[in-house]
Amino acid sequence: MNSGKVGNELNLSLETPEVQRERTLDLGVGFNEATNEWELIVKFNGDLSRVADQLGFTYVELLNGYAVIVIADSKVDELASFEEIEYIEKPKGIFFEVLEAIEASCIPQLQTPRYDLTGNGILIAIIDSGIDYSHPDFRFRDGKTRILYLWDQTINSTEEGLGPPPGFVAGTLYTEERINEALQNPNKARQLEIVPSTDLSGHGTHVAGIAAGNGAASDGRYTGVAPNSRLIVVKLGRSIGESFPSTTQLMTAVDFVIRKAIELRIPLSINVSFGNNYGSHTGNSIVEKYLNDVSNIWKISIVVGTGNEGAGRTHTSGVLQNNQSQIIELAIGDAESSISVQIWKNYFDVFDITIIPPSGNRVGPIPSILGKQQFVVDDTQILLYYGVPQPIDQDQEIFIVFLPQGLFIETGIWKFELTPRNIIVGNYDFWLPTSSVIGPQTGFLRPVAESTLTIPSSARNVISVGAYNSNNDSVAFFSGRGYTRGFPTPKPDLVAPGVDIISAAPGGGYASRTGTSMATPFVTGAAAMLMQWGIINGNDPYLYGEKMKAYLIKGARKLPGFTSWPNQQVGYGALCVYNSIPR
Repeated sequence: MNSGKVGNELNLSLETPEVQRERTLDLGVGFNEATNEWELIVKFNGDLSRVADQLGFTYVELLNGYAVIVIADSKVDELASFEEIEYIEKPKGIFFEVLEAIEASCIPQLQTPRYDLTGNGILIAIIDSGIDYSHPDFRFRDGKTRILYLWDQTINSTEEGLGPPPGFVAGTLYTEERINEALQNPNKARQLEIVPSTDLSGHGTHVAGIAAGNGAASDGRYTGVAPNSRLIVVKLGRSIGESFPSTTQLMTAVDFVIRKAIELRIPLSINVSFGNNYGSHTGNSIVEKYLNDVSNIWKISIVVGTGNEGAGRTHTSGVLQNNQSQIIELAIGDAESSISVQIWKNYFDVFDITIIPPSGNRVGPIPSILGKQQFVVDDTQILLYYGVPQPIDQDQEIFIVFLPQGLFIETGIWKFELTPRNIIVGNYDFWLPTSSVIGPQTGFLRPVAESTLTIPSSARNVISVGAYNSNNDSVAFFSGRGYTRGFPTPKPDLVAPGVDIISAAPGGGYASRTGTSMATPFVTGAAAMLMQWGIINGNDPYLYGEKMKAYLIKGARKLPGFTSWPNQQVGYGALCVYNSIPR
C-alpha cells in the first residue's frame, strides 16, 4: 500500500516482513504479534463509528477529530479507502527525557558492576508536596516500602499512638511499619484509612522518582538516579491563612530529616525543589542562614533548585547616578487582588520614590523615612515600608503593597520614579512574587534575567541547581540565574536536565514535567551515588557538604556557547557524575 493517507513509516512497516520489523527500533512499534493487530493514530471527520462497525476495530476518540484505534493487520489497507479517514499513522517510540537525561548526566557508567553505585546505604530526603507511597517505584520487590518515615505536616491525627515527630507540634509521622501495614491492604480506601497521606499535585512523587525511583512500574525503563537508596519524605504543610508552605515548615522539615539521619547513622542527601522571591538574594535570609549552619551537621548534602524565574518578569534592576532619575515600569494585569513589590538597595544610597498609577496621578516623592507610610491613589491603597539593615543582612529593603479599595488593582502600567538624593554605589533590585502566584499579564516591562535565583538556592553552602535541555545542550530559558546580589557568589553551582522529564506520577504511572524542580533531584541522586562511593565503600569518608559540591563541580561538563566559567546561567557546567569520581 502506498496511499497518501498513510504515514511513510506505516507504509514501510506494512511492506516489511515481521521478522525484519522486529529487528528495527521503530518499525514494529504499534504491532501486537500475539493478536496480529496494529495500534494506529487516525485523523478523521464525521462519524468514526460507521467505519469501526464495518471494519470491526475498537477506538478511543480524542479531541479535535483524532482517535487511537486497534485494527487487524489485514484491514489496514481497507481503512484508508473510507472518506471519513483523513490520515493514518503508526505510533513512534518515545525516548523519554529521563532516559536521555540520565545518560547526559554520566550516570549509567556508575551503575555498572564495576562501580555499582545506586545509592545503597544512603538516605534521600524529599521535602515537597508528599508522595504516592503505594507507587511501585518506591517499594521493594516483595512489595514493602522503601520509605523509612513519612511526615505529613497537613494531617493532625487523633488516633492514639499517632502524632507529629517527637519535638514537633504539627502533622502526623508514619513509620515504615505503618506504611507496610497500609500496603498489605489491596483496597485503596483501606490503605488511605491507615496512612491517609496523598500527593495531590504529584510534584513530590515526580521529584522522588527522579532521585530514587527504582522503575518497578515500568520494568526498569524509568529508573531514577539512586534506585537502591532509602527514602524519608516530608509533605510540607500550609502556612496560616495561606495555601502555600512557609519557610518555617521547610526549616522544621530539614531539621527533622537531619535528626533522623543522625539517629539512624545514615548519610543523607536532601532535595529542596522549591523557593520564593522574598529576600535580598544575597544568601543572607534567615532560612538560608539556617541551611548554611545545618549543612555542617552530620554527613549531609543539601540540594536546592534555582527556580523558574529566568524567563519571568518578576525581577528588574539598575544603577542610579546622582542627578539622574529613573523610571521602573510595572504592568499589572487583570484580577490582581494584591501585589507586593520588594526593592533592595544599599543602605548608604538614598533616593526618593514617586509612584505613578495608570491615570498619571502621582504619589510622592516619598521620602526615605524609616518605617511604614500609607497612601491612597486612584482607589488603590499603598503601604510602603522602609526597612533597616538586619544583623544578618546589610542591605535595605523597601516593601510596597498594593491593595485595591474594590476587588482588584487598576490594570495598566504603574511606574516607580527613583529620584537620587545621595548615591555612592547606586545598584538596586526590584522583585515581585514568583510567577506561580501572580497573573501572566503582570510583570516588569524591562525584566532582568540575572539574579533570578529563588531563595533558598542563593544560600552559600547548599548545592544550587539550574536546568538545561539535555536534548540539545541548551540552557533552559526558564532556569533561575545568578549571581547573588551585592557580593556575588557564583550561583548556580551547576545545571542538570530539566526539560520534559518523565518520572513517577500518583496512581502508579508516569508523567512528564519541566522545571528546575526536575533538575534538582538528578543532583540529589548523584550526591547519594557519590556518598555511597565515598562513605559506604570507604573511598572517601568525608564526601559530603562542601566537599560534595567540589566533587560535583569538578565533574561538571562544559556546555557549548560559553567562554567563561563559572557563569550566571549554568554555573560550572552540566552534571556529569562519572567525571566526579577520582581515577
